[in-house]
Amino acid sequence: MNLVRSFPAGLLIVGFAGAAAAAPDDATLLIRAGHVLDVESGRMLADQDIRIEKDRVVSIAAHAKQRMHGVKVLDWSALTVVPGLMDMHTHLADEGQTADPAAPLHSTPARDALIGASNARLTVQAGFTTVRDVGVYRGFADVALRDAINAGLVPGPRMFVAGGYITVTHGGGEITGLKPGTIVPDEFRRGVADNEGEVRRKVNALLDGGADFIKVIATGAVLTAGTEPGQSEYSESEIRAAVEEAAKRGTFVAAHAHGAEGIKRAVRAGVRSIEHGSLIDDEGIALMKEHGTWLDADIYNGDYIDTVGRKQGWSAEILRKNTETTDAQREGFRKAVKAGVNISFGTDAGVYPYGDDARQFAYMVRYGLTPLQAIRSATIDSARLLGKEKDLGSIAVDKIADLVAVACDPIKNIECLRQVRGVVKDGKPVARD
Repeated sequence: MNLVRSFPAGLLIVGFAGAAAAAPDDATLLIRAGHVLDVESGRMLADQDIRIEKDRVVSIAAHAKQRMHGVKVLDWSALTVVPGLMDMHTHLADEGQTADPAAPLHSTPARDALIGASNARLTVQAGFTTVRDVGVYRGFADVALRDAINAGLVPGPRMFVAGGYITVTHGGGEITGLKPGTIVPDEFRRGVADNEGEVRRKVNALLDGGADFIKVIATGAVLTAGTEPGQSEYSESEIRAAVEEAAKRGTFVAAHAHGAEGIKRAVRAGVRSIEHGSLIDDEGIALMKEHGTWLDADIYNGDYIDTVGRKQGWSAEILRKNTETTDAQREGFRKAVKAGVNISFGTDAGVYPYGDDARQFAYMVRYGLTPLQAIRSATIDSARLLGKEKDLGSIAVDKIADLVAVACDPIKNIECLRQVRGVVKDGKPVARD
């Protein structure tokens, strides 16, 4: 995380001196880019001028030598520009993982709001201008954070949020492992549902509360005490009930699913994405390919849990489940890539430090993607998962101006995406610490 904060501010915004935030909404911004990555074609374009009006790109052309009058210029001529990055599996509105399973209960709504604001700032400064936030323990904390960002109250990425978890009682989306007699307030159990009828009611309650999509916990979880990742927690018909109710409201379901059977139930039920997919088998991969289901696999996470979890004294149960799923997940990911399954970029940021999302790119390349495919997974492909590819995911005329400047060529060195030198979101430079 320190890497994200360590770059000199002078490299980020040339000629703005902090005045960008006060610029009128109709101001024009011209970015002079040394190189621009076209993720659609895979071409790297040299010496480009990107003209932005309000929040949209209006032109991309070869560098013009004449002086631009009445236009703010952002000099990225020594940098490579890629589309704003997208992480489809984050938990910005929660405190990071600790050894204490009761930690969410010890916080307060006000504290959670401040934590979420800090997490959001670190994430957008790291170049992730859009996230899908896939669940919170305190119901609708993510909705409040999204709305605060949209209102300009706090800096952060564009958020699509789940509002809570659809989970069985004591299942993978509950707070478990507590001392006997501990009472979990209702605000932490907004999506608890134990049959098809309850699933339908809770899906609509979350959407009524402001959720953008639904997250179903289809199997047990690595980090939830008393549950097993390979064990299914919902039937296919119960997951289908969630999918049907979400579809009525014009949205989709993401399914937390580690176990092979839980994955197949979720895919057959019509979910949009499988989260984690740790124990997927060949039949599950074939089903995902057939249905066009997205795999959103956090394949860096296992190393962090094993290293930091042991150091911090996370429970033996969590460490054991992590060991049992890490290598299997990576092998399943490799097979899914080879089979042509849709791959998005999701890290489970919140288990590990916020702002270090880009660490996963190297793992995706190690386990089967080319550097360009890895970048596409976090740009145009994640935009397609969201159904927002007309507005997001690439640097193109008429699209929202989300751009990231990095210090080198990420096609040649994927770790370059951790060397962020500047960020523009919605056509405005993002201030740096």
